Amino acid sequence: MRRHSAHLTHDPAVLPWLGANFWSRTGGPLMWRAYDPRTVREELSVLRAHGLTMTRSFFYWPDFHPHPHRVDEALCAHFGDFLDAHTEAGMATVPTFLVGHMSGENWDPAWRGGRDLYEDVWMVGRQAWFVSQMTRRFKDHPAVTGWLISNEMPGYGRVYQVDPPSSDVVTAWAQIMCDAVRAAGGTQPVSLGDGAWGIEVTGRDNGFSLRETAEYVDFVGPHVYRSDTDPVRQHHRAAFECELAAVTGAPVVLEEFGLSTDTVSAENAAVYYRQTLHNSLLGGATGWIAWNNTDYDDLWDRSPYDHHPFEMHFGITDATGAAKPPLRELEAFARVLKAVDFARCHRADANAALVVPAFLERGYPYSRPADRPLIFTSLHQSYVAARGADLPVGLTREADGLPGRAALYLLPATRQLTAGTRRELHRRAEAGATVYLSFCSGEHPVTRGPWFDDLDGLFGVELQLSYGVAEPIEDDVLEMTFTADFGSLAEGDVLRFPVAGNEDSRAYLPVVPRTARVVAVDAHGRPALLVNDTGAGATVLATYPLEHMAARTPRANPEQTHRLYAALADLAGVHRPVTVASPLVGADVLVHEDGRRFVWLVSQCAEDLTVRPRADGVLYDLESGARTDEVALAPYGVRVVELR
Repeated sequence: MRRHSAHLTHDPAVLPWLGANFWSRTGGPLMWRAYDPRTVREELSVLRAHGLTMTRSFFYWPDFHPHPHRVDEALCAHFGDFLDAHTEAGMATVPTFLVGHMSGENWDPAWRGGRDLYEDVWMVGRQAWFVSQMTRRFKDHPAVTGWLISNEMPGYGRVYQVDPPSSDVVTAWAQIMCDAVRAAGGTQPVSLGDGAWGIEVTGRDNGFSLRETAEYVDFVGPHVYRSDTDPVRQHHRAAFECELAAVTGAPVVLEEFGLSTDTVSAENAAVYYRQTLHNSLLGGATGWIAWNNTDYDDLWDRSPYDHHPFEMHFGITDATGAAKPPLRELEAFARVLKAVDFARCHRADANAALVVPAFLERGYPYSRPADRPLIFTSLHQSYVAARGADLPVGLTREADGLPGRAALYLLPATRQLTAGTRRELHRRAEAGATVYLSFCSGEHPVTRGPWFDDLDGLFGVELQLSYGVAEPIEDDVLEMTFTADFGSLAEGDVLRFPVAGNEDSRAYLPVVPRTARVVAVDAHGRPALLVNDTGAGATVLATYPLEHMAARTPRANPEQTHRLYAALADLAGVHRPVTVASPLVGADVLVHEDGRRFVWLVSQCAEDLTVRPRADGVLYDLESGARTDEVALAPYGVRVVELR
């Protein structure tokens, strides 16, 4: 499978985008009222000195558009100087038009009068007019490298009301706004600035569909701030959302990510940035814009900082302009991007696929939105386990008919499949693939158990469920003992998994093997893992919801699903170009267009660690060129080496 890693290519001088969302420390969102050209240039010079190439900037809508038919020319002059300052610094910026939401507060132009942003024709017309006016003024400036329509419009529209806008309305709004940019002569890439919070990524329908707006945008921009109960899952959160956001094939730019240093230590702020940058690169992101450039200590008595005080300290520099640990991580990341010539690299192909059920993004009749969080979290945990197994996986979507071909298909804690997909998976197994599914009963009591037909025939078993009654897991830890060799796992090996879930999902699947053979049992001697030879391939059934249980367990990782995945890879004949014995270090490969290969080694260990990777070649240090058989990794550290 070709893994997504599309790049923007329009502006080589500032690509790949590596930058910061920018408000000057002199005013935050109100910076344009008391614009300070000298301070802005100082701020940009610090960013540029640390390797950043661009910013994302904002037309604070109430100020730039004070009357329905007029823009503020004085503020436009300030913005013109802001663009000149970027050119002087050798940087570029992505202006954002409709900025009525920011940092925990919404602001309206005085004339809005409660009009709906999506469906009031006059209001939509005024937005499009403003977009076209600003585009005409600045489209020819060399510092403009892209456009964004809004900032987190789902948080400024009706997402928090009972009636979020429908996708057809939002898509029409998006078309009108993007068309306004093009009609006004804007040729740079454009996107919506919506955060990629729609149903294809999060499972929540807020009206913004990546599929439906794909015709009008040139890149997708996730905003990732959600937290987790497990550090390793947290470190892979942005990467996983970038993988999901690649649904349309457009370049993925991690448009917002970051943290307030009021909420973490300086050391842990650096760790989060390091992990997020490198893991999202391995997850297909090809641009990064941190939130945000500076702290705002002097603005403590202004909104939004007076009521969201932690928002004062999301900066990668402090209020004096000095670099904070996140900026130093961005600087180190910039050096890596340059060393590998990242703009000409792509992710190595994968021969394993993580199947995204259509029920994440489609509202089938009488299916339940409550199923979607289970799908998301199980997939996320499976993605983390695959990283621990050094198993490159590509995402393939049921809604698209499972595009691509793989030797191994992973369906983690998958309860719902369409009838056509169940048959297609059977065909692929017959053709030589290995199809793995772990049973999950679901997290609510309606229609418990598998929501697809003939599980028995697919996996060679006879299920023993009673109607409407879940079979509870009574142990606190699942012990899976192998009764036969299974890939890299030997007879007698024992895997232990945390048990978790609510009264509906903390359940196993009782089965009697028919054509399948049992390769592992639980502590009670019941089948826990079965293999069913199917044509030239096989189907593999885990009778416990392994990934779901781990996803519902705090600080679970590294748990032992990675060993099962490594064994599945061996069974399926999936080649892993680089492996590390410790699940605390994930390995993956990028390929340069000239054929060079670069290996990322990412540690999830809180202590120093030295590893001896196994590779289909020899590893060489990126800086010295010396052969490297052992690689030393600092706590939560990252090393990039060349594979020859």
